[in-house]
Amino acid sequence: MPTVPLLTDAEASAPARAVFDDIRAKRQTDYVNNFWRALAHDPAQLSATWERLQQVMAPGALDPLVKELIYVAVSVANGCSYCVHSHTAAAKAKGMTPEMHGELLSVIAMASQTNALATALQVPTDDRFTA
Repeated sequence: MPTVPLLTDAEASAPARAVFDDIRAKRQTDYVNNFWRALAHDPAQLSATWERLQQVMAPGALDPLVKELIYVAVSVANGCSYCVHSHTAAAKAKGMTPEMHGELLSVIAMASQTNALATALQVPTDDRFTA
C-alpha cells in the first residue's frame, strides 16, 4: 500500500501533468507508471527526477540495456521490489534474453555472497586495488 495516493491526471497539478505528458511523449506510450504518480505530490521533485533519469539512462559509454541491468542489480541490493520489476521489464524491452537474465541473477547472487564474506571477514583492500 502506498504512503501517498497515486494521483490520476485529473488530480495532479498542471506542472505534474506536464511531466506526465513528457513521459508519455518520450516513451511513446499512454501509460504513466505508479512511481511517477506517487512523485506527482511534489511536482518539483517529479520534474527533477524525470530530468535526471533521462540524462543518466540515455545512451552513452554504456548502452541502454547495460544500464538497465545495472539498475536491476542495484535495485536487488537495495531491496526495491518496485524497481526490480520496473527495470527488469525495461531490460526485456531493450533485448534482455532469458539467458541474460539468468546470468544477471547469478552475478547478483555471487556478488551478494562474496560481499557478505568480505564484510564478515573484514578483509583489507589490497594496495593494488586502491588508487
